[in-house]
Amino acid sequence: MDKMSTENKDEDELSIPRAALNKMIKELIPNIRVANDARELILNCCTEFIHLVSSEANEICNKQSKKTISPEHIIAALDHLGFGNYKEDAEAVLEETKAVAAKKRRGSSRLENLGIPEEELLRQQQELFAKAKQEQALLEQQQWLQTQQALQQQQLQLPQQPDSNEDDYS
Repeated sequence: MDKMSTENKDEDELSIPRAALNKMIKELIPNIRVANDARELILNCCTEFIHLVSSEANEICNKQSKKTISPEHIIAALDHLGFGNYKEDAEAVLEETKAVAAKKRRGSSRLENLGIPEEELLRQQQELFAKAKQEQALLEQQQWLQTQQALQQQQLQLPQQPDSNEDDYS
């Protein structure tokens, strides 16, 4: 592989997916067309911004002898880079993200909080399925019987026609 195609491959791997960018653009400015070269420029700016903030956050993290970049490191990096006016928005997004994550955790643990073993829940579910199947069969049987009764009523209401094979000489 030549040097140029390797660089292009590295750039593609280290950027925002185009589909995600296009979706963001469409959501933010739905009634405005954005030229392809403008989209490319936005993509490059976003990628560069992410690199800049993550590098600064990494430096802050290293200075604090930490091994994991935390949200606080990102917010401090925004401040150090002169993007302090984004601090409130970033903190709001962080709180929203935490709330969504907590809600997901609560939702997934509801089953665990019931205090009923999974085997018992499965047995109860199978019982409910069997009961529903039995009720459905009974309903279908009742409908079939009603249909049969309706057919019998129709046959009784039809006038008796004489057989064409019998001669009526009375």
